[in-house]
Amino acid sequence: MRVALAEDGALFREGLLMLLEAAGHEVVGSTADGDSLVKLLAEEPADIAILDIRMPPEPDGGLVTAERLRAAHPDMGLLFLSHYAESHYLMRILQIGTEAIGYRLKEKVGSVDVLSDTLARISSGEIVIEPVLARRLVERPRGERKGVISTLSERELDVLRLMAEGRSNNGIAGQLFVTPKAVEKHIANIFGKLNLHADTTEHHRRVLAVLTYLRSQRDGD
Repeated sequence: MRVALAEDGALFREGLLMLLEAAGHEVVGSTADGDSLVKLLAEEPADIAILDIRMPPEPDGGLVTAERLRAAHPDMGLLFLSHYAESHYLMRILQIGTEAIGYRLKEKVGSVDVLSDTLARISSGEIVIEPVLARRLVERPRGERKGVISTLSERELDVLRLMAEGRSNNGIAGQLFVTPKAVEKHIANIFGKLNLHADTTEHHRRVLAVLTYLRSQRDGD
């Protein structure tokens, strides 16, 4: 796929370019700041833009740049990279969009396979959340869980955590060593407990379930 990159760290930028080329992707351009990326993508079409969250224009240039890109190129995928797994970054990202978007730690995308898998999932319209962030949110002790989230069982929380990572039903089943049918039942229970009714699409309800959890965690801090 065609990929554009904005990263102000020269060494990491060059390393990422090598990974992208090794994976067979076409890099249409790379920049050190968000403004330059916006200009680049006004002339060069791309399937996905990769952005460092903390780059010029400071302090969180990647987020500001992504808002501009999503307005100008609504079908373009967005992958945010950061050294930090922060829930407030994730909330900002989910305000930008809940489709074809991802948030990964830089240290976790250091292989062709992981980077390619992340880009493929974003390209297909999925939301991809760094697993360590999803795990940290969901594994908070039960006594600290707020509102309707406290009604979920431990297994339902496991399913919700994997949903937060953007995994499909089959992917969740594989991680938990259960059948896809069992996953469907758990997800239905989650939707019911969170009052997410069937008048919206399955994908949208999954995103809403994750947002409900993230908001409960933020409100509890």
